[in-house]
Amino acid sequence: MSEQLEEDDKLAKRLADVEAYFELAREGEAVDGELGTELETLRQELERIETETLLAGENDHLNAIVAIHPGAGGTESQDWAEMLLRMYKRWAERHGFVFTLNDYQSGEEAGLKSATFTVSGDYAYGLLSGETGVHRLVRISPFDQAARRHTSFASVFVSPEIDETINIEIKPDELKIETYRATGRGGQHVNTTDSAVRITHIPTGTVAQCQNERSQHRNKDVAMKFLRSRLYELELRKRREASDKLEAAKADIDFGSQIRSYVLHPYRLIKDHRTKFEMGDTDRVLDGDLDPFLKAYLLSRRAVTKTA
Repeated sequence: MSEQLEEDDKLAKRLADVEAYFELAREGEAVDGELGTELETLRQELERIETETLLAGENDHLNAIVAIHPGAGGTESQDWAEMLLRMYKRWAERHGFVFTLNDYQSGEEAGLKSATFTVSGDYAYGLLSGETGVHRLVRISPFDQAARRHTSFASVFVSPEIDETINIEIKPDELKIETYRATGRGGQHVNTTDSAVRITHIPTGTVAQCQNERSQHRNKDVAMKFLRSRLYELELRKRREASDKLEAAKADIDFGSQIRSYVLHPYRLIKDHRTKFEMGDTDRVLDGDLDPFLKAYLLSRRAVTKTA
């Protein structure tokens, strides 16, 4: 409640400043620049507040755990997965969130085979929850000497970082635990010890891994936390009777299963196939300006909830 009152006070002060500038302008003062700045700041504040009103889900306030995997397309898709990793990192930085790269497996020639990271901050999961699914890229390949157009796919899976108060039953005999030598980014013992840990939940095929911590024991603890979070998210989706769509998206990282297309050639356009929202400034989006897409998804989610 105190935070809401403080928010109201800040907004009231912002409105008072704008009214003061309008009064000065009516008196003939040259305050166009200051007035424009205040109006833009007020617009951004209202956008942020409106978005927060859409985050009413049970777990929306939690941190987000995000996994990225390339799909069909070999090096092309591995490079595309790397581009997505950068996009989410830049988005997190724009919002002042803490971005932690927990696991990173490099591609053979370029890009990545898999990456897992945590975005820590208020409502990180709620904001990113709609990013789960297949992302499709169309461009002139930088790896094709004939400069032909290629289509690449990568999957994104977002789960809430749950705490120990949420009970997720995981039987030891349902787990396959492997250790391996950390490669690429992260980890104090990269290429020196088998400190990285990969845990597979055999009944669901869910995989969680971590290589960024200093010891194998700590990597195992973090990987187990990721596994619990992903299994929890899967259970929530089953309760919402949407697990069939989730499994289809995870199984087919290919044509027909994408949630969003990023077209860089022959024209430039990014379109979300669920909300129909699109933007032509592809560079801006790939540099982390995802908010219009995130908000469009949240609005569509609220609309579905109201009609349910």
